Amino acid sequence: MSWEVISQYLLYDDKRPLLFTSYIFWIFFAVVLAVYSIIYKKNHARNAFLFFASLYFYYLTNGYFFTILLFSTAVDFFLGQAIYTANKKLTKQILVATSVTINLAVLIYFKYAYFFTDFLNTSFGLDLEVTNHFAAMANHWFGTSFVTQKILLPVGISFFTFQTISYSVDIYRGLIKPVKNPLDFGFYVSFFPQLVAGPIVRASEFIPQLYRDYKLDKIAWGTGIFWILNGLLKKVILADYIAVNFVDRVFDNPGMYTGFENMMALFGYSLQVYADFSGYTDIAIGVALLLGFQLPVNFNSPYKATSVSDFWRRWHISLSTWLRDYLYIPMGGNRKGSV
Repeated sequence: MSWEVISQYLLYDDKRPLLFTSYIFWIFFAVVLAVYSIIYKKNHARNAFLFFASLYFYYLTNGYFFTILLFSTAVDFFLGQAIYTANKKLTKQILVATSVTINLAVLIYFKYAYFFTDFLNTSFGLDLEVTNHFAAMANHWFGTSFVTQKILLPVGISFFTFQTISYSVDIYRGLIKPVKNPLDFGFYVSFFPQLVAGPIVRASEFIPQLYRDYKLDKIAWGTGIFWILNGLLKKVILADYIAVNFVDRVFDNPGMYTGFENMMALFGYSLQVYADFSGYTDIAIGVALLLGFQLPVNFNSPYKATSVSDFWRRWHISLSTWLRDYLYIPMGGNRKGSV
């Protein structure tokens, strides 16, 4: 099989090779765990190994877009050092603003470039175009024929963007000191269990774990296995079964079904989305726990919420609390308020 065929499969096929429900991922994880069991006592060695393993995971999942991950890692590693050593508050603020601007610029380019272009073209009769420069570079470097008229969204870009921003801001706030080893920081940014589907991990919560001794007792082992099995049951048994056997059929041809069946498909879809998303984050929490790292819980029975605000306190908790602490409150929001 040629490089072009492999690359197109890895980059453009919906069936990603390293989804948590794929046996390939579990082979990958078994190999990682086997090597990890040999080097886990040496913190820097284990961090470096997990960084390169995470890069390989991201490469297989998202191809050459791993360069975006490396770019964000390099930018915020050096900016973090500069923020910590700066003597003047104004200088620190400028450096933090630089970090936020660069990270958000990359995120906005990939997520909203076409949206803004279409808006300007439609509103003002312009004829602007956006080119996928990364695909064009891949064509040049590897002799491939990727589509260059469409910007593809790098998997997990929102998650590692928010994490790198939290690193710079947490250093500015004095919550953590910058890491001295770029491999340690790269590991924090790219940790493969939560890289694709979260949860978002704050620097102040995860960086200290980089230098703790690895400990995994029977309770932690059992808890990790429970999270993994719980996530797999949600994803495979609940989300996928509902989607294939009911929701997709109704949505593909709603006119063939009664109003009641269409309404139940809507409820089924809401359950499918929850089981799919929370299932992936549950697996991520379990896998990370087996490696000795704790990730925050991301869902707390959201459909038991008694109000809209209560729902957002239970749904994608790492995102809602991140927006509260890094956006809402800094812009003048009530510290006791909710997002």
